[in-house]
Amino acid sequence: MSTAIVVGGGPNGLAAAARLARAGCNVTVLEASDTIGGGARSSEYLAPGLLHDHCSAVHPMALASPFFQEVNLPGLEWCAPEIDCAHPLDDGSAGAFAKSFDVTDELLGADARRWRQMFAPVARKFDTLFADISQPVLRVPRHPLTLTNFGIRVVPSATLLARTWKTEQARALWGGVAAHAFWRLDRPLTSAVGVTLTAAAHAHGWVVAKGGTQRIVDALVADIVAHQGKIETSSRVSSVDDLPPHDVLMLDVVPSIALEILGDRLPSRIARAYRSFSHGPGAFKVDFAVEGGIPWTAQEARRAGTVHVGGSFDEIAANERAVVDGKMPTAPFVLVGQQYLADPSRSAGNVHPIWAYAHVPHGYTGDATEAIVEQIERFAPGFRERVVGMAVRSTTEMSKYNENYVGGDIIGGAGSPLQTVFRPRVSSNPYATGIPGVYLCSSSTPPGAGAHGMCGANAADRALTRCISR
Repeated sequence: MSTAIVVGGGPNGLAAAARLARAGCNVTVLEASDTIGGGARSSEYLAPGLLHDHCSAVHPMALASPFFQEVNLPGLEWCAPEIDCAHPLDDGSAGAFAKSFDVTDELLGADARRWRQMFAPVARKFDTLFADISQPVLRVPRHPLTLTNFGIRVVPSATLLARTWKTEQARALWGGVAAHAFWRLDRPLTSAVGVTLTAAAHAHGWVVAKGGTQRIVDALVADIVAHQGKIETSSRVSSVDDLPPHDVLMLDVVPSIALEILGDRLPSRIARAYRSFSHGPGAFKVDFAVEGGIPWTAQEARRAGTVHVGGSFDEIAANERAVVDGKMPTAPFVLVGQQYLADPSRSAGNVHPIWAYAHVPHGYTGDATEAIVEQIERFAPGFRERVVGMAVRSTTEMSKYNENYVGGDIIGGAGSPLQTVFRPRVSSNPYATGIPGVYLCSSSTPPGAGAHGMCGANAADRALTRCISR
C-alpha cells in the first residue's frame, strides 16, 4: 500500500486525499490551521444562529465537477435561489439571469435573444465542456468541437464581447460576471471566466451547499475517514524534512509556499517558474448581519443569490483596471452573497447573513469597509440602518486566515491571460513539481479557483498513474 501525505486541508487537498484514499492509499492530511477546510469553512462567528461562509460561498461548478459526480458524497445537499445573479443600476433597473433561459428572457427583455444565442450552445453541453476545460490545456481534448465552440466565445476580451448586447442592463450584467477573473477586462481571454460561469448558471444554477460551504468539507472529511484516511489539524509543515517517509506528497499550497517546503530539491527550471508566478488583486471582505435583508431598489436583486455591485460596464472595467494597476477605486466592484435566499436555515429569525467583498489592489493596507457599505447603499438606500452586526477581514487578515491568499488573492494567482491558460507553468503536467512523487494540487493549478475539487483530483490522478506504473 502506498503512503500519501497531503499538506493543506482546503477543498483541493481534501479532494486529492479522497481520491487517493479511495484508491487504497494510506492517506494523512496535515492542516496548519486548527480547523480543516481552507477557504471552504463556515461558522456562526458573527452572531449565534447566523451562518456565514468565510470565503468560498456560491458554487457554479460543483454540479458539473467530474470529481463530485464520481464521489457522490452522501449528506451533501445543494440549494438554488430563484434568480442566480442580479446587477442593479443607478436608475433602479437591473440586469439579471436565472438558470432557466425562459425566465432569463423575461429578465433581460430586449437582449434576451442575444443572451440565449451566446450562452445556450455552451450550457447545453456544459458537463462535457467542463470535463475538458478542467484539465490542462496541453492535451488532446476529448470533445474538440465543443471546445472550439467555447473557444470562439472566450478568446475576445470581455470589453469586446460586451458589444454583443444593446442594453446597459445586459452589458453591466456581463461585466460583473466577467470581473470574477480579477483582471482588467480589456485583455484577450478575459471572457473565459465570464462565459464559463454564465453557462454553468444556465446548466446547473449557482448553487450553495445547504448548511454552509463547510458541509462540502465535512462530507469530504467523512469520505476520507471512511476509507481509513487521517486528518491532523494544527500540523504546520515548513519543510519536506519535517515529514515521515511517504510515497506520494500532495501540496495544496501556492507555488511560493511550495518553494519554501521543497527548497533546493526542486529542479531549477521549476523553481524559476514558481518564483515568477504572480498574484493578482485582493479581496477585502465584510460580513453583515442585516435585519430584514438588503432593501435593494431593483426588485430582481431582492430575489438573487448573488448581486454584483459596480454600476455600468464601463465603470466596472475602469475599476478593475485600477486595482490591477495597484490603485484603490473610490467605488470598487463589490460581490454580495445572499445565500440565505436559497438556504433559509442560515438566518436567525428576521436577521440575515450577508456576505460581501470588494476587489482591491494586491496587498491593499487601507480600510475598504465604508466603500463597500456606500456601494451597497447606492443601490439599496436604507441598507446602513438595517445593519445590526459586521465583521471585517482585510487583505492582510485574509492571508493570515489562509496563507494561500497571498496579498488577499483568493483565486490562487493572477488572472492574466498567460496564467489563465497556463498555471502555474507551461506544461502538459502542471501538477508535477519535477520531484518524483511530489505534486502541486492547489487552485494555482488547472482548472483554478472554486470548490469543485478538480485541482486536487487531477493531481491525485497523476500520482496514481505513477504508483501504478512503478
